[in-house]
Amino acid sequence: MTSLGIIQARMDSSRLPRKVLLKLGGRSVLERVVRAAQASGVVDELVVATTVEEGDDAIVAECAAIGVHCYRGPVDDVLGRFLGVLDERESDTVIRFTADNPLIDPAIISRAHRVFVASGADYLSTSLAHTLPRGLDVEMVRTPVLRQIDALATEHHRVHVTSYIYTHADDFDVIGLTLQPDLSHLRLTLDTEDDWKLIEAIVDHFGDEPVDLKTLAAWLTSRPDLIELNAHVLQKALVQA
Repeated sequence: MTSLGIIQARMDSSRLPRKVLLKLGGRSVLERVVRAAQASGVVDELVVATTVEEGDDAIVAECAAIGVHCYRGPVDDVLGRFLGVLDERESDTVIRFTADNPLIDPAIISRAHRVFVASGADYLSTSLAHTLPRGLDVEMVRTPVLRQIDALATEHHRVHVTSYIYTHADDFDVIGLTLQPDLSHLRLTLDTEDDWKLIEAIVDHFGDEPVDLKTLAAWLTSRPDLIELNAHVLQKALVQA
């Protein structure tokens, strides 16, 4: 079973503009996502899916610099962007990544992939019942299913790529994977300046390589001051673009 990793990335962010190219320990946020996805050992090919907007030329340049393929497609139709990547490449499975999650854990990606392959399911996500920190969730979908929903998904479902599947779970074989202990109180995604302060502190402490969640969570337990930095940040609702 071949797995294609697709990282969606844009420069236009309402709460923290240009966040995907901010530097963490000398590497861009996008490069850290790329390296963690590759380190999982389950991604056969990796593509960054960005837009045709002029502002995203910088993402294309970064992809060239770090040696990863880049595809340019619609601005707001992110599902269409993913399908455009699939029109150029063969795969059995798509693993979806977002470029604002620089702390993703390669071991969690690998474990989720093992469960997904063994199950034969249409779709797997760790975010259906949250136990992982925001920013470490993993999702994967069979390529034919992603193609199938092209004719079904409208409005915000085009933006969130897979949301049509898990909001119509009666029509698909959906697995919600949970991992213990419950660390859902931690926010490790990058969307605001306060998120940045926390993530920068983590990278300053652990260095260049991806850090496993167990080690990271243990350290953060000893640093409640850091956890509080972005504890107030609210995640955007599903219907928000």
